[in-house]
This record gives sequence, C-alpha cells and structure tokens, in this order.
Amino acid sequence: MHAPENTPPTGENLRAALAGLLDGLPPRQAARAVERLIANYRGRTPTDAPVLRDRSDVAAYAAYRMPATFEAVRHALEAFRERMPDWSPGSHVDLGGGTGAATWAVAAAWPEGAGRTTTVLDWAEPALALGAELAGAAASPALRAVRWQRQVIGGGPAVPDGTDLVTVSYVLGELTDDARRSVVDQAARARAAVIVEPGTPEGYRRVIDARDRLIAAGFEVIAPCPHSAACPIEPGADWCHFSARVSRSSLHRQVKGGSLAYEDEKFSYVAAVRTGDVDGLPGARARVVRRPQIRKGQVLLELCTRDEGLRRETVTKRHGDLYRAARDTDWGDAWPPEAGED
Repeated sequence: MHAPENTPPTGENLRAALAGLLDGLPPRQAARAVERLIANYRGRTPTDAPVLRDRSDVAAYAAYRMPATFEAVRHALEAFRERMPDWSPGSHVDLGGGTGAATWAVAAAWPEGAGRTTTVLDWAEPALALGAELAGAAASPALRAVRWQRQVIGGGPAVPDGTDLVTVSYVLGELTDDARRSVVDQAARARAAVIVEPGTPEGYRRVIDARDRLIAAGFEVIAPCPHSAACPIEPGADWCHFSARVSRSSLHRQVKGGSLAYEDEKFSYVAAVRTGDVDGLPGARARVVRRPQIRKGQVLLELCTRDEGLRRETVTKRHGDLYRAARDTDWGDAWPPEAGED
C-alpha cells in the first residue's frame, strides 16, 4: 500500500523504502559491506576519496545508517522548532548529505514546505543517485523536488548567500581540519544551521568547535544550549549528547547481533540562527542533559541552565503539576515546560 500524497516522511516509511534497496544483494555480502564501511568511517577519510564506492556499498550502508541519521536530525530539528515554532525554511542545503537522511528529516519537521528549494551536495555520485531514487518514490512533494548535486565537501563555496537553512549531519568527522572549518564557514552563510555528529567525546568536540565558529560568525545558539556562552562542561571530563530510538532492521541485527527490535542512537548537535533573526525570542531556561532518574516520589534532573551552568534539580510530589511534568520529561527536553504543554 502506498502512502497518501504529501505524507510527511517517517522512520517507518523510510525503512520501507530502504528495504527494497537490498533486494538481490545477499545478506552476508550486505553485512560485510557495512562492516568494512564502518571501519573506514572510523578512520580518517581524505576529502577527495569518498568511502562509498558503488551502488551496493551505498545500498547496504544507507539501509544500515540512514534511519539512525534521520532520527538524530529529526530530534535536533524538533528542538529547533520548539524555539522557533513560526519559522519555516524556504530554502535548504544539505551539505555532505549523501543519500539525504537530513533532507528527509527537514521534510518531516516542516511538511508544509511546498515551494521550498532543497539541494543535497555530496562528493559521492552513487550516494546522490540512490538518494534521488529514494526521494523520487516518496509521498512527499518536497522530497521529490530535491536537487542532487556533486560537490567536493570542504572545497569552494557551496552555499548561496541568503539560504535559510543548512544541515550538516555526520560529515565533520570525515574531513581534514581545514575542510571542517570550511564547511562550518559555508554553513554560516545561511540564516540557520543545524550540525549533528555522533554522540561520542570526539563528535561532541567537533560540535563545540563548530558552535564556537558559528557564534564568532554572528550566530546565536538556540538548541540544545539555553545560552550562547562557553559550554560549562570541563574539557575532557564529560561530553554533551542525546539519544534517539531507532527501530532495528534485519541488517542491523545481522551486523551488530542481538535480538532487540530497537537501538538508541547517541548524537551531539548544535542548532544556531543568525542573531538578527531571534531578537526578542524567549530562550529556554534549561535543558535536560541526562536521562531523568525517576525515584519514589521524586525526579532528579541533570540540567544545563542559562544562568547557572550545570546543576541538578530535584522535583518532588510537593511540586504538584511540575512533578507530573518532570515524570514525563525526557532526555534532551527543555525545562521547565512552557505553559500549556503537556
């Protein structure tokens, strides 16, 4: 059964689209391709040598990784929309977007995006071709209208001035230091930038470096941080990251083993907008930066706050509605909830 026309992308219909990519590819061959690609991605990849070599590489890796990237970026965009609920991008560049997972997430976050122009830029021609194939079969007109363009990432200018939104997801770790700085500078040509990296100490460090560079370019951080001051985490002592639940495909289970139907994708991110676009916008007072600990009659929240840095807040039954809100609060949520939120 096909999804109705203009159905916003979801993790479920993305997985369904990806399942067809592996038709005819022996499961063991797909698993071996994913294992090799994971090993390559954990190394250092020069910007002129894409890791994804051909369609079978791209199909296997997309089926394995694209749902997790989609969910991580979607969570980051949800936090963005919390702060700017009336804003919608009229133009979007997915820089280093590969098969377009972040582009699917943008179409999910702003499904009303008729007329939005989106361009996916990547150096790997097979990834772009497969991404175009997936998007062309989607029920979302915004996805079917995406332009797919080959571009050396971290090279010359790639983002037109005046672009509303740039996404950079799981890209910075593949780049040299100079190319990484170039990509962030290109993202800073837009009105808003969302950068997502793996939720590891190294991924967090890359996000913090990008955050600092965006702030220096005249941006204000709107998520996850409740401020644009220096990160209060002591370098080397901890790292800021969040979690998104992802349904596991049969390929996930083949590669990683185990029988759980899901896994939790850990990611770090920053969402920032040019300062003039957020004048007068109320900021979140704090964000939950660890999974809340629910104990008998109380909830312990680890918070990054606007004015006090990192601190723990204990919410008890005596707090009434706030206690009930704390029991429903999740890792990554703004705190306290806005008036009227459930």
